[in-house]
Amino acid sequence: MLTSARNEFCGKITAIHEGTVNDEIDIKLKGGEELVAIITRTSTKSLKLREGNDVVALVKAPWVILASPASGLRLSSRNRLEGTVKSIKVGAVNTEVDITLKGGESLVAIVTESSHEELGLAEGKPVVAYIKASHVIIGVKD
Repeated sequence: MLTSARNEFCGKITAIHEGTVNDEIDIKLKGGEELVAIITRTSTKSLKLREGNDVVALVKAPWVILASPASGLRLSSRNRLEGTVKSIKVGAVNTEVDITLKGGESLVAIVTESSHEELGLAEGKPVVAYIKASHVIIGVKD
């Protein structure tokens, strides 16, 4: 699948929590991490999503929020993924951070250069990635 989203995860739906307007979709990634997506009820129906279905979860890199594991932060974001910084590409304004998640999958985040410096991000350093459930796009392969 070719998309402009830097993060593409394959997984299996473990639960669907139906709502009146939006549904909450629980996905188990290949590496074992869990990801939650919030999509419209209409999308759940049109994609014919069911528990046990294989899906692709897309997350754009700028939608990923990074923090230090020692920050003590508790956020309203449903998705909290732990990993280690694999590589960093510094730009004039933004920095690309490639993270290896605990299950071995890669996650890319785009943060400002000042955030990169303030967080003290460096290769090999632990990091936590937060992703809002509404920023997870679900796709199925035909």
